Amino acid sequence: MKQSVEPGAVKHIALIGNFLPRKCGIATFTTDTYEALRKRYPDLRVDVYAMDDHPGHYDYPEAVTGAIPQHDRGAYLATARAIEASGAQALWVQHEYGIYGGDAGAHILELIDRTNVPLIVTLHTVLEKPSTQERAVLEGLLRRAAKVIVMAERGRDILQRVYGAAPSSISVIPHGVPDRAFVSPDTFKARFGWQGKRIILTFGLLSPGKGIETVIEAMPAVVAQHPDAMYVVLGATHPSLVAHEGEAYRDRLKAQARELGVDNNVAFIDAFVDHDDLIDYLQAADIYATPYLNPAQITSGTLSYAVGVGKAVVSTPYVHATEILADGHGVLVDFKDVAAFAREINDLLGSERNLGRLSQRAYARGRTMIWPAVAEKAMIQVARSIEAQPKRLSSATVPTPKVLPPDLAAVERMSDSTGMLQHSIFSIPDRRHGYCIDDNARALILMSQMADVDAVTRDKWTTIYASFVQYAWNPDKRRFRNFMNFDRTWCEDVGSEDSNGRTLWALGVTARDAVEPKHRDWATAMFDMTASLAFELGSPRAQSFAMLGAAAMLQASPNHPLALEILERFPDQHLALLDAARRPEWGWFEIVLAYDNARLPEALIRAGHALGRQDLIDCGIETLTWIMSKQTSPEGHFRAVGSESFGRVYAEPLPYDQQPLEAQATVEACAAAFDATGDRRWLAEAARGYNWFLGANDLELPLATAKDGGCFDGLMPAGLNRNQGAESILALQLASCAISGLSKRAAGVAGKDRVAA
Repeated sequence: MKQSVEPGAVKHIALIGNFLPRKCGIATFTTDTYEALRKRYPDLRVDVYAMDDHPGHYDYPEAVTGAIPQHDRGAYLATARAIEASGAQALWVQHEYGIYGGDAGAHILELIDRTNVPLIVTLHTVLEKPSTQERAVLEGLLRRAAKVIVMAERGRDILQRVYGAAPSSISVIPHGVPDRAFVSPDTFKARFGWQGKRIILTFGLLSPGKGIETVIEAMPAVVAQHPDAMYVVLGATHPSLVAHEGEAYRDRLKAQARELGVDNNVAFIDAFVDHDDLIDYLQAADIYATPYLNPAQITSGTLSYAVGVGKAVVSTPYVHATEILADGHGVLVDFKDVAAFAREINDLLGSERNLGRLSQRAYARGRTMIWPAVAEKAMIQVARSIEAQPKRLSSATVPTPKVLPPDLAAVERMSDSTGMLQHSIFSIPDRRHGYCIDDNARALILMSQMADVDAVTRDKWTTIYASFVQYAWNPDKRRFRNFMNFDRTWCEDVGSEDSNGRTLWALGVTARDAVEPKHRDWATAMFDMTASLAFELGSPRAQSFAMLGAAAMLQASPNHPLALEILERFPDQHLALLDAARRPEWGWFEIVLAYDNARLPEALIRAGHALGRQDLIDCGIETLTWIMSKQTSPEGHFRAVGSESFGRVYAEPLPYDQQPLEAQATVEACAAAFDATGDRRWLAEAARGYNWFLGANDLELPLATAKDGGCFDGLMPAGLNRNQGAESILALQLASCAISGLSKRAAGVAGKDRVAA
């Protein structure tokens, strides 16, 4: 039986949101949350990562572990790495549209997808009619979150009805409020010079959506019955509004009061007051008013605070107000109903008995919302999330991987009469992204490597992929195009260097290995016509792809002049790159790591084998050994260089996102090393790379879908990228072909050794 995790047993969490001294409601909420957690659980470590809309502007307290510049995508990725390295047991995110960078705040998804700890999300806004991107962001949060916290039952309803959220994942926890004693407003009025006044208060960042105009318009009727009434509007103007129009909105409200003749009964306090002063202002008020205009507003921290200290509230019926003020805990009036606001305020000010009773009822409800109680409820959800986190299998229980037989089913699923489509949504081809020559060149290679394919099927698909390659050739530019729309129109005149190099590689392999002579003849002719483009390639990887194609062509056509020229030119350039980039701790061709890394040493090994140059083989083995050391986890399994590593100068590789392409390249490079040296350690290294597909990886999750030959697109910190694009499927199938062929060659070598003995 799984042992439950008590809230007090949680020792370390990370918290993301705005934080004081930033002036906004989310900053106040996150800060109050932090303080409540620290007071209720003194042994709990809380690492705060503050969202920062003006980097360098805020003087954050020591509680803030780090700041995340809102629009700096790299900072989100760095924060994810910091959280992973910190040992935090859970991540708690405060979510509000507008505080995170990217389209509708999508950058936060990149952060959470790169952490492996349970995620708890508090949603401060739940939109019933989101935009397409707003929906995508919230659905991304829901997919990743172990628990979602909302502050109103309506939020729960919308999440289930609109977004299809699982009821078990949602918890309703009210907005926290300060723990203050109930006191008479007169106790605090002298502090603000309000002696003898009846105070109606609204507070919060000033913006048009707050409906302040409604109460100002009601004030003449209120003042007529209660000349001592004063409406106090407390709060600085919202920073985004100030940036757009300065204080024009506040000035319009003041002008409205003057025109109505109540400017002496309406006071504006332009300040973002600290927490304790804010509560003092609230306790000095007789009535709290929230005339908000947005019916869908699910959370109002200002309303929660007012109820928490026992204020009689008159409010419009937005979602949060209808829930928190239900059952006679406040007064609701229609939106923009000036007469109703005047009537209800006058009725309360005219009856001390009714005003006192309503205040006491509000205070009683507020006692269920004080921060210590909210902190306990939230930590229960955190503890349950940690408890529910799937446990990794121990190394003793991980099943021994086996080689999957090559399977064309998923390749055919992603292909049509034009070629192989690039991307999928789960396993369904996504036609919006069309085709690319990169994938069709790989598919062309695959057709010559798969042994158990009937002749008709092989001929059909080899012809289709070859036709794509042929049509991609642009004779005017002497380059292959890469990307094609679904309607067969090209997106470009010239493809990338890598796509051109990879296509030459496919032509060389097809010229050597295609089953049908007609396909070998075509590939040889295409290579002869196009391979001179290789001499204009500057990318080391593109050059490596061209070298692999040239090495294959030399096997198909010994002394092929163009293939020889490619192999005689590029290897020495790569040796020079290695000499320039090498450091005592860095034995690589570039000062950074990128994708398809193992192709660089593989190309040197294949070139050295073709040319009879031992120096190239030795250098290839040395650099392959080095990159393998970087692709090995402390536990000893294969760990692909993550895409987050790309471009980091002389830096150790990062583990995510791990792509199938890296495992395939490693298997094929190790096969080249075995073919060149006969050293059986490369069999074990190839097997480690291949077993990554089958679950011998950091998350102990198989990427291969054995039933249909499919492969998921990547290994993320929190699980699998469950799409199955062409590159991933082809990586698995080509790796399966390579490991199968390597096993047969190794068995043959072992058999010869036994005979000789």
